[in-house]
Amino acid sequence: MDIASKITSLREELTQHNYNYYVLDQPEISDYEFDIKLKELQELEAKHPEFYDANSPTIRVGGMVTKNFETVTHEHRMYSLDNSYSIEDLEDWEKRLQRILGDVEVNYVCELKYDGASMSLTYESGILARAVTRGDGFQGDDVTNNVKTIRSVPLKLKGDFPEKFDIRGEIVLSLEGFAKMNQERIEAGEDPYMNPRNTASGSLKLQDSAEVAKRPLECLLYNITGNNLAIESQHEGLLKAKEWGFKVPEVARLCKTTAEVMDFVNYWEEHRHDLPYEIDGVVVKVNSFRQQEELGYTAKAPRWAMAYKFKSEQASTTLERISYQVGRTGAITPVANLKPVLLAGTIVKRASLHNADQIAKLDIRVGDTVFVEKGGEIIPKIIAVDFTKRSVNAAPVKYLEHCPECETELIRKEGEAQHYCPNQYGCPPQITGRIQHFISRKAMDIEGLGGETVELLHKEKLIENYADLYILKKEDIIPLERMAEKSAENLVKGVEKSKEIPFERVLYALGIRFVGETVAKKLAKEYKSIDALKQASVEELVSVDEIGVKIAESVVDFFQNEKNIEIVDRLRKYGVQLEILADKLENITEKFKGITFVVSGVFEKFSRNELKKLIEDNSGKVASSISSKTSYVVAGDKMGPSKKAKAEKLDVPIISEDEFLKMLHE
Repeated sequence: MDIASKITSLREELTQHNYNYYVLDQPEISDYEFDIKLKELQELEAKHPEFYDANSPTIRVGGMVTKNFETVTHEHRMYSLDNSYSIEDLEDWEKRLQRILGDVEVNYVCELKYDGASMSLTYESGILARAVTRGDGFQGDDVTNNVKTIRSVPLKLKGDFPEKFDIRGEIVLSLEGFAKMNQERIEAGEDPYMNPRNTASGSLKLQDSAEVAKRPLECLLYNITGNNLAIESQHEGLLKAKEWGFKVPEVARLCKTTAEVMDFVNYWEEHRHDLPYEIDGVVVKVNSFRQQEELGYTAKAPRWAMAYKFKSEQASTTLERISYQVGRTGAITPVANLKPVLLAGTIVKRASLHNADQIAKLDIRVGDTVFVEKGGEIIPKIIAVDFTKRSVNAAPVKYLEHCPECETELIRKEGEAQHYCPNQYGCPPQITGRIQHFISRKAMDIEGLGGETVELLHKEKLIENYADLYILKKEDIIPLERMAEKSAENLVKGVEKSKEIPFERVLYALGIRFVGETVAKKLAKEYKSIDALKQASVEELVSVDEIGVKIAESVVDFFQNEKNIEIVDRLRKYGVQLEILADKLENITEKFKGITFVVSGVFEKFSRNELKKLIEDNSGKVASSISSKTSYVVAGDKMGPSKKAKAEKLDVPIISEDEFLKMLHE
C-alpha cells in the first residue's frame, strides 16, 4: 500500500472508531490500540505534509493557539426560550398555540434541557466550517479550533445532508469527567472547579486548543436550522442528525398531548440524577416545521417552544447585611449580602431583594436565617425567612433615603415599586451605566471598550457622557492603567466604526427609559429621524402601534431635557446616524399604514418571513392570529382550515401571494 492510501485508510478507520466510541458508545478496539494507530497517523502526516487534511482525526489533539476570538454574526439568530414551571403554564401555552394555528392537531417533541454552553455549528458540503458560541443571540465568538478537539463533533458528515445548515447544541462535561478533572486538580494542589457548566463554557475560550483537547467535553445536538433543508419536523431532524454522524440524545420523545408531555417531565424530574450529565429541565417544541414557521417568534423567543424548568434547589443561610446598587436609570436595587452557601453547584454570596415592598413583604431583617433559591437556577433570590431562628434584637429594615453613591435624596414615583436617584448627570453609576449601555453589543457595539474601561475613563475625567467617546484620542488613552498602544488604537477605531450603526440601534443606545430594542425599531420606522421624534407629542406617540403612555411620556421627557438635546446634537456633529439612510428609505413606504395582515401557509415566490418584512417595510402590521381587526389574510398553500373558516366567519378578505404583490406594486 502506498503512503497516500495508508494515510487515507488510517484516517477512515480512526474516524469510524471515534464515532463508535464517542457517539454510539460502542467501542470496538481498546484505548491503547486507538492511541497506537493515531500515533502512526501523526508520524506519517508529519513526514508527508503534502497530504495535509484539515479534517484528519489527528486534529482532535489540538495545538492551534487563538489569541483573540473573532466575533461572528449568526446567520440565523439564536433565541432564548420562554420558561414554564407548571402544567397550567403548559396548558396556557397550548391555548396560545391553538389561537394562532386554529383547531388543528399539534404534536410536540420533548427533549432534556442540558446545562452547558450553547453552540452553533455550521456545515458546508458536509464539512465543519465554523463553531460559534451563542453570545447575545445575534453574534458570538468563533471557537472553531477548540470545538474541533471535541470527539463527538463530526468534522465530516455522512449520508444525505443538506449543502449548508447550522446545527445547535450544548457543549457539556459529564459528571464523571468533571469529577476526574477535579481529582487531578486536587492531587496537583490546585483548587477544584465549581460546576460542570461553567467549566465547559470556560474551556471553549482557552487559547491553546491542545488544553481543550485534554478535557472530556461532549457536544449534544438538538436543533437543525437553515434554508431548503427538506426536513418536515423536529423529530425527523433529530433522526437525520443521528444518520449524519451527530451525537443526539436518545431520550427525545414525540408526544401528542400536554398530558404526555407532563409524563415525560415528571419522569425526568425524578430521574434527572440518573443521567451522566446535568439537566435543569425539559424543552418542549411544536414538532411540525410548518407550524413552527406559522407561529413565528416574539422579540426574544420562539412561540413554538417552551422550557419547563424543574423546581429550583434551595439552601438556608444568614443575611449578613443589605447594600444598595444604583442602575443606569437611577433605579435603586437592594442587595442581600449572605453568608456564603453552596447552591446548585455555585457559591452564593448575594441575592437581589428587588425593592422596598419586597423587603416589607418578606419582613426580612439583618441577621435572619433565610431560604435562598436560584430563580430558573440562574439568579439567586430569597424566598422566605425562618422566623423560628430570628433574634429578639432583630430590627426592621429602614430603607435607604439617600443615594449610596452621591447622597442625593431618593424619590419614589406614584405607582412605581422602585426608589430612584434623580441626580441623573452627577451620580457616577448612572453616568457610567448609560455609557456602558451605549457601547453594548445590541446598541453601538463598540469593540475594544468594556465596562471597566468606561469606569476608568470616567474616573480620569476623560468622559462624562457617551458623546465624549467621539473626541477621545489615542494619546489620551495610552497613559491609563492597563492600556497599551494597540489597545488604545482598537478603542479609537471601535468608536469610529460605530458611526456605521443604523438609526434604530442608535435610538436604543441613547438609553431612553422604557425604549428597548423592539420599541426603538418601531419608533425609528415611524419617525425616520431623531428630529421628527423630538417634535412628537405624547398623543402622537401613543397613536403609534404598541406605544403606550408610559413609553410616550418617557420619550417626551428625554427630549425636554436640555442636556440630552446637547448630547444628541454633538452625536450628530460627530457623524453618528440619527436618521434612516436614504437608500433604506427607498424601500420604506406608508402604502400599508393602518392595514393589518395575517400571513398563513407556504408560498412560492417568497418565504413567510420575507412577506412579513415587505408588509412592515411598507408600514403595515403583521398579526399572528385572525381577529375582527385583521384587514387581509395572505394565504399560501397548506393554510390551516380553521384559519380559513375564521376569516370567512369574520368576513376578512383572503388574498393570494400574487394578489398581495399586485397591491404592493399598485
